[in-house]
Amino acid sequence: MRKVEKEDKNDTWHRVERSSGKFQRRFRLPENAKMDKIMASMENGVLTVTVPKAEVKKPDIKAIEISG
Repeated sequence: MRKVEKEDKNDTWHRVERSSGKFQRRFRLPENAKMDKIMASMENGVLTVTVPKAEVKKPDIKAIEISG
């Protein structure tokens, strides 16, 4: 018997999936994911994968005075 539990959260890229038995899961990472900083740990049968993201540099805003 396979039991599945899902949870999605919007703000923090938080996702929970639970199932028993063998499984394989693939997902796309955002372009700004720091691939060399990805961490994974397992505790009490729960796999936690942490994918840090690089900050998106916001464009500089500069006021320009117009003469004439």
